[in-house]
Amino acid sequence: MAFRSRREKLRTILSSSACVHPGSVYDAISIRIAEDLGFPLGMFGGSVASLAVLGDPDVTLITLTELAEQMRRMSRTATLPVLVDADHGYGNALNVRRTVQELETAGAAGLTIEDTLLPAAFGEARTQLISLEEGVGKMKAALDGRSDPSLVIMGRTGAASISSLDDTIRRAQAYEATGIDALFFTGIKSRAELDAIAAATRLPIVLGGAPDELNALDYLAGQRVRIALQGHAPIAAATQAVHDTLKALREGTPPKNLKGLASSELTGRVMREADMKARSAEFLGLKK
Repeated sequence: MAFRSRREKLRTILSSSACVHPGSVYDAISIRIAEDLGFPLGMFGGSVASLAVLGDPDVTLITLTELAEQMRRMSRTATLPVLVDADHGYGNALNVRRTVQELETAGAAGLTIEDTLLPAAFGEARTQLISLEEGVGKMKAALDGRSDPSLVIMGRTGAASISSLDDTIRRAQAYEATGIDALFFTGIKSRAELDAIAAATRLPIVLGGAPDELNALDYLAGQRVRIALQGHAPIAAATQAVHDTLKALREGTPPKNLKGLASSELTGRVMREADMKARSAEFLGLKK
């Protein structure tokens, strides 16, 4: 199976003794650049998916179909394994099962299912969690929806910044007991919190955003953290570059005077121009 090797690479990362930073990817160009630069893993976040596909903020407006289709485009373009933020699984536990099926066929190497109450409840400005029992049901459904046993399924909780550390550990232990492959945490604020979580669990750990004291890879590796996100700077950089270029053109800057444009060599490499010319020569009889 073509996607299995990507999933096995992610499993190798999780079973190693090191911690790695993934590259934030969101489309065909970004995943190819991340792959060419040697990132071991791509991270397809829910916020960047919403921005790249819809131009909307991260308020759970993107649909499963749109998310899976964007993942499918990236899977066709590159072989870099990608971990997908599948949010809450787009509904209840039965929807979670469907989410796993769709992202598996789209080529994801792994995915996360979280226990945040999404979309936000009416009249509630503060982020809320679903019950532990519902969260456990979602993890079980995710595992049941998996056809390829190499697909990585992670249980995700932001309880550390929503309820308490004790609740975080309680949820992590319950999700771990379902048989998922790793635990994903957001909202951890200190080494003391991470130390307590690592001591109370057994599975590989993935960290979302974290304060500076949690950025030392050697320390993280010692606490069983295998993947540590670094935010989603690439799409922010791309947005700024497009804005600046269009602004300069609108204000009358001649195209030849624009700064910061990709060279023809870089553009050709990203679009795999040499490969396309070789195929055109072989299949269409065109000269290279």
